[in-house]
Amino acid sequence: MITRDQSALLSPVERDLRLDLFRGIGLWMIFLDHIPQDVVAWLTLRNYGFSDAAEFFVFISGYLVGWIYGPVVAGGWFLAALKRLWRRALELYVAHIMLFLLFTAQIARTVRRFDNPMYAHEFNVFNFLSHPDELIGQAIVLKYKPVNLDVLPLYIALVVASPFVVWCLVRRPNLTLAASVLLYVLSRWFNWNIASYPPGTTWYFNPFCWQLMFVFAAWCGIGQIDTIAKWVWSRTAMVLAAAWLVFAFLIVMTWHIHALEALIPKWMIKSIYPIDKTDLDMLRFTHFLALAIWVTHLISRKWRALHGVWLRPIILCGQHSLPIFCLGVFLSFSAHWILTQYSRGIWEQLAVSALGIVIMIGAAWLLDRAKRVPNLFVKVTEVEEDEAALDSAPATTTAAAPAAH
Repeated sequence: MITRDQSALLSPVERDLRLDLFRGIGLWMIFLDHIPQDVVAWLTLRNYGFSDAAEFFVFISGYLVGWIYGPVVAGGWFLAALKRLWRRALELYVAHIMLFLLFTAQIARTVRRFDNPMYAHEFNVFNFLSHPDELIGQAIVLKYKPVNLDVLPLYIALVVASPFVVWCLVRRPNLTLAASVLLYVLSRWFNWNIASYPPGTTWYFNPFCWQLMFVFAAWCGIGQIDTIAKWVWSRTAMVLAAAWLVFAFLIVMTWHIHALEALIPKWMIKSIYPIDKTDLDMLRFTHFLALAIWVTHLISRKWRALHGVWLRPIILCGQHSLPIFCLGVFLSFSAHWILTQYSRGIWEQLAVSALGIVIMIGAAWLLDRAKRVPNLFVKVTEVEEDEAALDSAPATTTAAAPAAH
């Protein structure tokens, strides 16, 4: 018989604003990175290291799953966690389909309005406009994905698997992490991936590889990182992490300054390239871990600036990540369209980038205000009475307005 701990469901979870902060930064980076040839995109992480906003999101999502649902599953409430996480996966799926339809409609309208088929080819929607009946079916099963819509299917797959991942982590954390590493190695060795559309293509984010980042983050989230904390934040580890960040910076600089390429030995070029994003290259994975070591060392959970007014806009975006991500996809295409149709000057790039971020902040503020409005609904329950009462009066109902949640 399963023993259930009621406190596992009722215990409040303290919010770590650092996660919201970095998720908000990741949303801004995704918006800027999706605007081709935008000078403001030089502020994003991908221009200074191997990893980018994708690692931010997958790690934070996995950490939150382990941190929030680890105690719930450990308390014997696996089905409750399964229900909540699968409902979240359904929300993500619906958001992805709606985003797909609206995004392709936005591009189709732009193609017709300005008679410029470049947009259809650039964002991989040309086939959709030619054969919408077939492509809608492919989109529903997550095979067909326009450009910039690849990350949500990965997130959906990881969230669907997450209840079972947490169940295993609660019981055998190190063995589960080892199994995740093994799956990563085998998927890279045998080129395992999920089929995509058109035939012969696969998912841009290979879930068999990216699960390693998610599972490792959940492993940290359930508290296992505390068992190795003295080594992770030791002087030696932090020096190695700093050296790795410097190395990654120097390598990435050769992508922008071609004269520096001659300084890299040929044996090193053969060893590190290609730095594959689809299969989560170890250079990307370790670069993110090195960055995380230093960030968590420098920024504590009690950092006063997290409650200040200056970081509030970023944190608000991070707290409403799904709608802000969807909005950012539309805004990035709109910014790209404006710069393509009118001008690519630096001032115009600065203006559309700043305006897009302001709109994202405004939307996050509105969502936050709406969230504070109490949910009002009435729960009606039938009350059974004896026959005498039924003869003297009609059946009564009781109404209650539960507290908002």
